[in-house]
Amino acid sequence: MKKNLVAGEWISAADFSENLNPSDISDIIGQYARGSANDVDTAARAARAALPAWIAKGPQARSDLLEAVAKTLMARADEIGTLLAREEGKTLAEAKGETLRAAQIFRFFAGEAVRVGGDALLSVRPGVSVEVIREPVGVVGIITPWNFPIAIPAWKIAPALAYGNTVVMKPADLVPGCAHVLAEILHASGLPPGVFNLVMGRGSVVGDAIVTHPEIDAISFTGSVPVGRALAVSAAQGMKKIQLEMGGKNPMVVLNDADLGCAVDACINGAFFSTGQRCTASSRLIVEDGIHDAFVEQLVARMQALRVGNPLDAATQIGPVVSASQLQGNLAYTKLARDEGAEVVGGERLNGETEGYFQRPAVFLNATNEMRSSREEIFGPCASVIRAADFDEALALANDTEFGLSAGICTASLKSARAFRRHAAAGMVMVNLPTAGVDYHVPFGGRKGSSYGSREQGRYAAEFYTTVKTAYEFAG
Repeated sequence: MKKNLVAGEWISAADFSENLNPSDISDIIGQYARGSANDVDTAARAARAALPAWIAKGPQARSDLLEAVAKTLMARADEIGTLLAREEGKTLAEAKGETLRAAQIFRFFAGEAVRVGGDALLSVRPGVSVEVIREPVGVVGIITPWNFPIAIPAWKIAPALAYGNTVVMKPADLVPGCAHVLAEILHASGLPPGVFNLVMGRGSVVGDAIVTHPEIDAISFTGSVPVGRALAVSAAQGMKKIQLEMGGKNPMVVLNDADLGCAVDACINGAFFSTGQRCTASSRLIVEDGIHDAFVEQLVARMQALRVGNPLDAATQIGPVVSASQLQGNLAYTKLARDEGAEVVGGERLNGETEGYFQRPAVFLNATNEMRSSREEIFGPCASVIRAADFDEALALANDTEFGLSAGICTASLKSARAFRRHAAAGMVMVNLPTAGVDYHVPFGGRKGSSYGSREQGRYAAEFYTTVKTAYEFAG
């Protein structure tokens, strides 16, 4: 029985949920506490009480603690990666890589903890000095999704602690295991009671309580667009600072002059790796007319050769879909694409050696940008292939979406690459690279329906996790 961590103590709950392996639903990973609104209340008040002492500890103590967490994650990467592969379903190689990324994030913010900057300015008034400093925003509520169950918690928790905040966190109900291990590591590192609190449970209970609690000053959320929009309304009523990372329907443009092999590699990676369960996945492949047929031929051949199976098998390239409901949604979109007139290749449910949620990757050929299957986020191993007459039409199609997270282009033309980088309406642009896959030391985020508020990661994280104070002093 895995308990919640509140005010430095492991506390039980009235209800526990089974954490199941999506590649083998007979494999019960563990029983995890489902907390209550009362647990959130206790955690938030503990975080508020712990805040002054945590700020007073200073940047070096915070840096040392984050460095210790990074070292532990590195040392336990194989163990945690195996747990991640079991509970979320991504391949073991991807899961270990994600664990190492979480360690890199903690290490990066260990450095940032001692580099919190400010400005000293001359006043326009004689004898007056001005200092602009950054201070912690306060108690931060963190709500994380299921698709990156250790990396996304890391890239929220690490900056929050580095800049002197205290935390109340709720992981996705589907994947509590990695978050619980991370909480164990933080607790064992000597973090003072109340500085970090873990309350697992349903979003409708724990998540809502975090967003509405008067002791929580800021909310960082990654998840679906509908939930994010509802959280924004609720947070605004409480005058809370909010940061939202939500969906994507990311375009990858392939021009006639692209290196065909490079383009296919980028699209296979972006569309299907991690079972397509990435907000940065390439779900619209916009292909210029002259290269379209050759691209489709190679893409389909490569896609059909991908090995779908148990993520702990080294030969597996695509693991299972995370849950039964997600699989049903994917299959419904596959049917919708066919009903809308697209030619669907792949996409069917597969039977594995064990009972799990396996699906063959799918492409929707002869798709148009007006189809619902080309406009709505599927969050599975499915991609629409849309034909474009030229660069201008491809760019227009790429930008014709309510989302704006990531966009990519494959081309040998420096002129086209620069024009796309300049005019793509997205927060991140990739040239001859997959739309998915980002570094930990640079800003992450998008535009339109994809993101709201300050960017995540890198030095830009300070914009959300700190507040600015301007101080004046008259020296006489």
